[in-house]
Amino acid sequence: MTSRTLLFSPVEEDLRLLTENLKQLVGARHPILYAAAEHLFGAKGKRVRPAIVLLISRATMPNQEISPKHRRLAEITEMIHTASLVHDDVVDDSDVRRGIPTVHSYFGNRVAVLAGDFLFAQSSWYLANLDNLEVVKLLSEVIMDLAEGEIQQGLNGFDTTLSIEAYLEKSYYKTASLIANSSKAAGCLSDVSAQLADDLYNYGRDIGLAFQIVDDILDFTGSTETLGKPAGSDLKSGNLTAPVLFALEEKPYLEALIEREFAQEGDIEQAIALVKDSKGIERSRELAAHHAQGAVVRLAGLPPSESKQALIDLADYVLSRLY
Repeated sequence: MTSRTLLFSPVEEDLRLLTENLKQLVGARHPILYAAAEHLFGAKGKRVRPAIVLLISRATMPNQEISPKHRRLAEITEMIHTASLVHDDVVDDSDVRRGIPTVHSYFGNRVAVLAGDFLFAQSSWYLANLDNLEVVKLLSEVIMDLAEGEIQQGLNGFDTTLSIEAYLEKSYYKTASLIANSSKAAGCLSDVSAQLADDLYNYGRDIGLAFQIVDDILDFTGSTETLGKPAGSDLKSGNLTAPVLFALEEKPYLEALIEREFAQEGDIEQAIALVKDSKGIERSRELAAHHAQGAVVRLAGLPPSESKQALIDLADYVLSRLY
């Protein structure tokens, strides 16, 4: 299995600079927000989203150095992602993420909400300063999509009639939109053709969906240590993901457990057992593989390079997290 460090080796130095810059971008004018930024950006985050932006930037600029605008786009992408996580943790009342205390558990809800707002505002400011209307439109849409995804998840809690299509739409809003639109934006900054820009968007969309489906599988198959949160957390909170939706098709009693919101002792354990005993996880793996393979096809228009190969290998890496 390729490690993430090895996978992102073509942009390793770019990512190191990005981490340093992120702490500076928040600025030391607000000590409490700076402390929150240190806490967030100092964490051993995956940095998958900015890595994809940087790899696409390099793959679309062969034999040339990427521009400061490409680097800034990668930073904006990580700021938007981090802001959404801070707000998600407040909404979900999560005390731990990636095995470390969340901002709201560390600094309180008020600071967490303000820190998320501040990061969204900062990212919007830096986005406007790229002076590229197409890129501004792409990333502004992401911020709307993140809110839409969170609203959909809130409204569809414990809804056993939810379709796989609705689940994928919510997953697009919450996860894939940022990867898709920032991938296309990186291509726009490299002045690629309209066709290649669309291909890059669809690469990001498919990788993002595969990533989310794999995360949703791991909620059932992963350990608390690897997840950084208790296994089965999504199901317990009423967030019905692909493994559950597929399992509902063959385990009628699962519907009863969900609809009474696991009110009785042992309900959640029984529900998890029913999902594991169904074809839900296997069918979700197939769905993730479908999107991962779809992503690779979209890269055909890129010239051969180390960065292109890393983008191809990323599809295998996403699926390898299951094994």
